Amino acid sequence: MNFNHFSKFAVATVFATGTMLSAINPAQADERFTLAHPMPPEHIFHPTSEKFMEALGDGYEVEYHPGGDLGDWTSLFEQSMQGAVPMTMTFAATEFDPRLNIFAAGYIVDSWEQARELYGPGGALIPVYDEILADLDMKLVGVLPVDFGGYAIRKGVGEVPLNLPEEGNGIKVRVPGLEIAIKRYELLGFSPVPMPFSELYTALQLGTVDGRTFGPPPEIWQMRDVLEAYVYSKDYFEHAYWLVNKSWWDGLSDEDRSEIQGAVDTAVGWAWDEAQNISDKTLEDIRGAGIDVVEFSPEQLEAVKKIVYEQEWPFLEEIVGPETTAALKSAAGIN
Repeated sequence: MNFNHFSKFAVATVFATGTMLSAINPAQADERFTLAHPMPPEHIFHPTSEKFMEALGDGYEVEYHPGGDLGDWTSLFEQSMQGAVPMTMTFAATEFDPRLNIFAAGYIVDSWEQARELYGPGGALIPVYDEILADLDMKLVGVLPVDFGGYAIRKGVGEVPLNLPEEGNGIKVRVPGLEIAIKRYELLGFSPVPMPFSELYTALQLGTVDGRTFGPPPEIWQMRDVLEAYVYSKDYFEHAYWLVNKSWWDGLSDEDRSEIQGAVDTAVGWAWDEAQNISDKTLEDIRGAGIDVVEFSPEQLEAVKKIVYEQEWPFLEEIVGPETTAALKSAAGIN
C-alpha cells in the first residue's frame, strides 16, 4: 500500500479480511501510517515506539509492526527509502550508500555523555547523517541509543580473546555485512564471517561460527543460552535511525509534521534518559545468566584503539571519501 499520498483530511479506506469498508467522513479521517522495526520486545525500540504512540494522541492511526514483521533491518531501510513503509526504526544499510559506514566507525565516543552529545537530540553528527539520507529520499527524525557494542564467544569454545590481534587466532566470528565491520575484525586478528542477523543464532548453536561481533547487551541477552563470554569492548556505539520517507513526509501538512515530530522528540528524549539504566540492568542480567562479562584492561584498550585509528580509519576514508570523513571527525572532535 502506498502511504505517500495519505492526508489527515482525505477520505480513508480500509481493507479488512478482503473487504473494503465504507469510506470515513473526510472531516473525521485520521492520518494513517505504518511504523515498523526489526527488534524484539526487550529492545529499546519497543518501549520507545509505545512512548511515541502515546505522545501522538488523537487524529492519527499507527499500524505498528515490531519484531521484524515486515522484514529485517536492511529490508525495512529499503522499504522506507521506497516509501512502502513510511516510518521505521532501523540501522544503516550501507549497500545503498557507502558513506553510511560512518555509523560503525570505531572508538568515536567513550562514554554515554559523549554519545548523547554526538548522536542525541541536536547532536553534532545529525547534520552529517541528514545530508546522506536526503540523497536516498529519507529524513532522519531522530537517533535512538542502543548501547556500546562488543563481541561474544559461544559455549564450548573455552577462549576469551583479549590481547589483540594475537589472541584473535583466526577465531571465526559473525560480522554484519558492513565493509568497516569486516575490516575491523580482520585487523583485530579474527576470521570475520559476514552473515545476516537472522542466521546468527543457528550458526552459534551449530558452531558454524565461534562467536559474534557488533553485539550490544540486549542482543547478548537475547542469545544468552548459546554464549559463554562477552567482551564489552565498546569499540562502537550502536545507535539507530528513526527514519521517514522524505516524499511522504514532505506531502504531510505543516500541522501533521509538527505533531508527529513533537511525538518523536518526546520518545527520543525518553530513550536517551533511560538507555544507560537499561544497559546497566541488562549487563547485570547477562552476568546473572552465567555469562562471563569482561572489559579490556587499559593496556589492551590502548592496543585496540591504536589498530583502529592507524589502520581502520584510513580504510574508512577510502570507502566514504575524505569529505565525509572530515565531517565525521569534525563532529566527533577527532584530530
